[in-house]
Amino acid sequence: MFVMIYFLAWQSNPDESILRKSIEKFVSVALEQAIQCNYRNITFPAIGCGGFGCSIQFIARTMVENVHSKVKAHSMMVSFVIQPDRKDIYDEFKKQIDLLESPSASSKLRIICATFGKGDIEVEMGDITKQKVDVIVGSTSSGILTDTIINAAGKESQLAYEMEITNHPNSALIAIPSGSLSCKKIFFVKWEPNDNEEILRQSLIDLISIVVQNVISHKFTSIAFPAIGCGKHACSVDIVVQTMVYEMKKHLIQRKLSWRVKFVVNANQENVYDEFCKQVLTTEDGFHEATAYQLPATWEKSAEDKIRFTLSTKVHEYKSIVSNFDQAMKGKYTNIIKIERIQNERWYMQYLAHSKDFRKRLEMNTEKRLYHGCPEQAANAIIADCFNRSYAGVNGTVYGVGVYFSSDATYSHGYTKPNASGERCMFLSRVLVGKTTKGNSTMRTRPLGFDSTTDEKHIFVTYHDAQALAEYLITYK
Repeated sequence: MFVMIYFLAWQSNPDESILRKSIEKFVSVALEQAIQCNYRNITFPAIGCGGFGCSIQFIARTMVENVHSKVKAHSMMVSFVIQPDRKDIYDEFKKQIDLLESPSASSKLRIICATFGKGDIEVEMGDITKQKVDVIVGSTSSGILTDTIINAAGKESQLAYEMEITNHPNSALIAIPSGSLSCKKIFFVKWEPNDNEEILRQSLIDLISIVVQNVISHKFTSIAFPAIGCGKHACSVDIVVQTMVYEMKKHLIQRKLSWRVKFVVNANQENVYDEFCKQVLTTEDGFHEATAYQLPATWEKSAEDKIRFTLSTKVHEYKSIVSNFDQAMKGKYTNIIKIERIQNERWYMQYLAHSKDFRKRLEMNTEKRLYHGCPEQAANAIIADCFNRSYAGVNGTVYGVGVYFSSDATYSHGYTKPNASGERCMFLSRVLVGKTTKGNSTMRTRPLGFDSTTDEKHIFVTYHDAQALAEYLITYK
């Protein structure tokens, strides 16, 4: 039985950023009113999915995510009612609700990266204001983008922007303080969209050139661009993306710039993100083949730059690790406290570069999943700074003075030490054993012609910091 019916003002809008805000307000007002009245349940319709013709996926995702974020702290049941003949709407809402059941489903990293000359180009699905770079770029023609950046930066940046616009209205680029943002400067470029494709393309060529010249003059080395023109301006995504990416590739290679360039795309612009990825990774534009990598699909985002993520015991990732560990360690442990995924991006990139070299040189995959046991303090140091060979020899040098790994977890268990709580640490690592030979205690570096040494059973010793990647840390008793 219904206790109360709310009629709320709401309007559709073709601009998805405005539409999102209107849905967020619609959901917030209804929930806040229900919470104040101590109601225990509330039912929403699928607004906008009928005669308004809004994107069903966009509406479902926005409503479900907002409801989920707002009712976490309240014991309230929320229902979505769908017309019986609209199975397409029902399926999409169910899909978005199911995604919430996976703890990391809505927080997967959406990043790809490729190297051109000495520089890197990344594409990220995220928030332009959260980027930790030297320069965040905006366009004076986009009121929404400008407001988003200025509001996040704060009062100091807002006053500086207003002063620069007033004093230098015709300037091609204005640079203002970063305020609360995690960058050194904010560049606002004077740029206007155009229906003429040639004029649009040339304007983007000029935009990239202006930004590059100013980044060089400021001696900066990292930039974040938004997907300029791909929102409310509704410019051709193909032309915008192709031109911006091509021009950045050209500048990086021809000027030999050791820069990190990011193109940051809003979470609701899947098509724009896909096009940026396509253009960054293409080899059909005349440039050298890119050295590209994509972060693992299991990795999660973190606003705090975390590199340790505790796995849910319900996911397959956790269960497969436990299964192998338990099989090897029967009788050696009582229980697993937690398993953490290590997301050290710098280390991961170095390892992938090393892996590519191994494959090219050896024409085969020599990667193994091996264990490495150590005290808790050493584990923390490894997570921050990889398997540093400067510590080699601490636990023995029988098969060489390097970093020791084993396919036998019980062997690695022997090198762990319980902390004050009786907990032990063991890494599950990806190791490039390459061409290996039997080692001995006189070997301080890898023997000529080989990549690692071994006991010819289960032990492997590496001699290069990037030759192994700590993928998971198992904490157990």
